[in-house]
Amino acid sequence: MVFFFKFINFYLYYFAVICADHLIVLPCSFKYPGQEQPSDRIRAIWHMKDNRDDIIFHKDPTRVKDSFKGRTKQIGSLGDSNCSLEIDEVKNHDNGPYCFRVELETSQKDKHSFVENCVSIKMIEQASKPELQAEQSVQEGEPAVFKCSVRHTCPSYQPTLTWSHAGKAVMSYKDISHGNWEPESVLNFIPQKEDDHTSITCTVKHHGNVKGEMTATHPIFVKGTTIKLHILIPVISGLGSALLVGLLCFFIIKTRYK
Repeated sequence: MVFFFKFINFYLYYFAVICADHLIVLPCSFKYPGQEQPSDRIRAIWHMKDNRDDIIFHKDPTRVKDSFKGRTKQIGSLGDSNCSLEIDEVKNHDNGPYCFRVELETSQKDKHSFVENCVSIKMIEQASKPELQAEQSVQEGEPAVFKCSVRHTCPSYQPTLTWSHAGKAVMSYKDISHGNWEPESVLNFIPQKEDDHTSITCTVKHHGNVKGEMTATHPIFVKGTTIKLHILIPVISGLGSALLVGLLCFFIIKTRYK
């Protein structure tokens, strides 16, 4: 049997944000022809490209290099062809390249190392800044919606998003592919006149000590109900005057007719 394999990310380097106390995730997937196999019949191995005996992950921990013992974990479901790997306590020299190897437990022949698709790591310590979306101005007394989202590469430790303003916040998470995830928080609240010319801030907190800009701020401009009154009062006044003149004309004409 010939295996076919592909990484979710095809770049020469996998640009990984240190997302949780020097922890990263290498997302990958593989495929092979033939009948699908359950996870317990598939053996996943990660090894160094230059030496297949330098194993960084194996379900038998005694096979793993001493420098990687206790630091790597398979987080994908092999039965679903997900071979994603988590590396904890990442060191400066943990740059790879690393290669994935798959073996079927029920066969001595069905095995393959994908040395043509090895991956290297280039660390970026600065996390992404959150993005805040909202209208330039909101109406006093009417529901307003603010959206805040941030991209990250660490599905094991989703970041949290908090707001500087009270209201009802709803969180959602989505996989935007290629090893990236995006949590989004939607805040709903009723603006009051005291909110005018203030600002609202969304803060993202990653697991661990991740560096980078962690807030996004948006000004709040509230259109008050007094603006409507300034428009309605002259209109009502004009209609009232026209009605009064019309009634006077009606009575004058009626009197003369009599």
